[in-house]
Amino acid sequence: MPEKKTFVLRLNPEVYNSLEKWAAQEFRSVNGQIEWIIEKALKDVKRHPSDKDKNIK
Repeated sequence: MPEKKTFVLRLNPEVYNSLEKWAAQEFRSVNGQIEWIIEKALKDVKRHPSDKDKNIK
């Protein structure tokens, strides 16, 4: 498994609580949910590293 970059993320408590509930519904940790959201967003806008060869700039 590739090494992951760690960093601090500050969230509004209400946002964190909503994210925590959503993660629990999806059987993920909050960290896993954030990773899933970011991966999905990157894929949706075709900026995911796996789309590197497909990007035309």
